Amino acid sequence: MKIFFATDIHGSDICWLKFLNAGKFYGVDVLILGGDMTGKAIVPVIHQGGTKYRMILLQQPFDAANETELQNMMKRVRSRGYYPYITNPDEIQELEKTPDKIHDIFHSEVLKVAQQWMDIADKKLDGTDMKVYCSPGNDDMFEVDEIVRASKRVVLSEGEVIPLNEHHEMISSGWSNVTPWRTHREETEDLLKVRYEAMTSRLKDARNAIFNIHVPPHKSNLDEAPELDENLRPKMAGQALKPVGSTALRKAIETHQPLLGLHGHIHEGRGASRIGKTLCINPGSMYEQGTLLGAIVTLGKNKVQDYVLTSG
Repeated sequence: MKIFFATDIHGSDICWLKFLNAGKFYGVDVLILGGDMTGKAIVPVIHQGGTKYRMILLQQPFDAANETELQNMMKRVRSRGYYPYITNPDEIQELEKTPDKIHDIFHSEVLKVAQQWMDIADKKLDGTDMKVYCSPGNDDMFEVDEIVRASKRVVLSEGEVIPLNEHHEMISSGWSNVTPWRTHREETEDLLKVRYEAMTSRLKDARNAIFNIHVPPHKSNLDEAPELDENLRPKMAGQALKPVGSTALRKAIETHQPLLGLHGHIHEGRGASRIGKTLCINPGSMYEQGTLLGAIVTLGKNKVQDYVLTSG
């Protein structure tokens, strides 16, 4: 069995389309999206009068003079994983006074795009044998789960034990250990231990299993992130790194020695490492550049036959 794994695409339309196309392109049997599928911010596209619009993206101004340029502007925003919101100067002034409304707009845009993505997947994969699994990550709001669950072609795998074939099962979770950012799906290591045990206790053959867990295991070389000061700013210009992965997950891997661990969460943690007999992979993320980083893994009974990290 050959799988393609990607993670942390954070709302990028380009990366989602590349992910859906990866099955045919790479000749794999299964597509697995590891988490953090939604974007992080709204970009106001402000009406300037007539057919003119302006936005600021990554501190750079962009202008549109007609409908075609406006659509290209919107596409540029979506390719980077942000959500364009057409507005006007009066509404901008009002929103500055009512930040709760900004949250409501962001919430609505996230769910609207998530539904669009499921509709695309259902249409694009209709009539194929491709299996697609998704477990939303710590940055994904809980309402996303119901949208994925309603898809005809994308399976919500959070908390489940899923047989992939006669030899391999997969457990999945998008929850992480506690971060400084207070995201949607975070909990203590003790609670993560309970979460993992609820799944591993149902495995028929843990040694041949896949642990599709969004957070990497602690001190795996896949979980090194910039150390932050008390103001949440990187120390030493981001050169001071520390392991931030889950100790509960590392213990679970050491105990059960699954065949394969698939992880993400730390975008800079691209690579592979071993914990005992378990191969752990973090393909990393470059969603803002519209680049889909991934991993192709070929599984045999009782072994990983081959793997390669991809970029495209």
